[in-house]
Amino acid sequence: MQVVLDQYARLVPQPIATLTTAEARRQPTLADAVNAVLKTRGKRGGSEPVAQIADRAIAGPAGEIRLRVYTPTADGTGPMPVIIYFHGGGFVIGSVDSYDASARALTNAAKAIVISAHYRQGPENKFPAATEDAFAAYQWTLAHAAEINGDPRRIAVAGEGAGGNLAAGVCIRARDSNVPVPLHQLLIYPLLDSRTDTPSYSENTNVIPFGRPLIDWYLDHSVSPADRINPRFALLRAASFDDLPPATIITAQIDPLRSEGETYARKLREARVDVAHRNYEGVVHDFFGLGAVVPQARSAVVFAGGRLQQAFKDAAPIGR
Repeated sequence: MQVVLDQYARLVPQPIATLTTAEARRQPTLADAVNAVLKTRGKRGGSEPVAQIADRAIAGPAGEIRLRVYTPTADGTGPMPVIIYFHGGGFVIGSVDSYDASARALTNAAKAIVISAHYRQGPENKFPAATEDAFAAYQWTLAHAAEINGDPRRIAVAGEGAGGNLAAGVCIRARDSNVPVPLHQLLIYPLLDSRTDTPSYSENTNVIPFGRPLIDWYLDHSVSPADRINPRFALLRAASFDDLPPATIITAQIDPLRSEGETYARKLREARVDVAHRNYEGVVHDFFGLGAVVPQARSAVVFAGGRLQQAFKDAAPIGR
């Protein structure tokens, strides 16, 4: 992990929280740092190959929603299970491009079609814009999975950071709206509240690159002060955690958000939801897509993929 962080510091000498949003969106990412490390070792970029990638756009609540569809090498003819994946970036930066490595790895590990969905971001579009787009992408998938050789009865949601918030939010909203809930939810170091008085915040306040200054910057740009305690945003404040899908929760030791993932796992268990939570030592937020260099990332991808494969196996595919 440290070799990636050292390379990142060379690529991004200024803290993101000191930049404008336009500047921040142009900055290299940890995935770029991985590719730079690989280059010094005489290797090519770290993204995994998949069978097919296709970009498309769908109608959203306020314009088009960009999707990127990743298809794995199929064991049969289909239909295949589907994962709606929401990238990270604090609701301000991040894109389907910058989280391409995560989506590819998840496609192969879960042996499922992955739909990586972009969403409106702040400060141009603050909460609940991203939440509305995420739910629209999920509803589109329920209705149109067959168009991409997907099985509408085997749809899961996944997300990293801010995307973990969106994935969890889709599950709660689907339950409360009498919409079919996802089969499974994969929450990777999710942002689930605006509180900063947690053990992991105390331990990791000044961690680079993802410490409290950057989180504060993200929140300032993406959600109003009043909405920071809205249970549709601060999901740890939801009225109920009953009847939610089984969950796989991944957290990172060196991450201010670690306690939020731990608390969400506890609340789901108390509501008798099946939960598997695994914390990875020695890594920072956003490590999941760094498997070409970081062993913990490879382990996390295998863990997540195995949980999703089992969930899909336990569900009855179309035609059975």
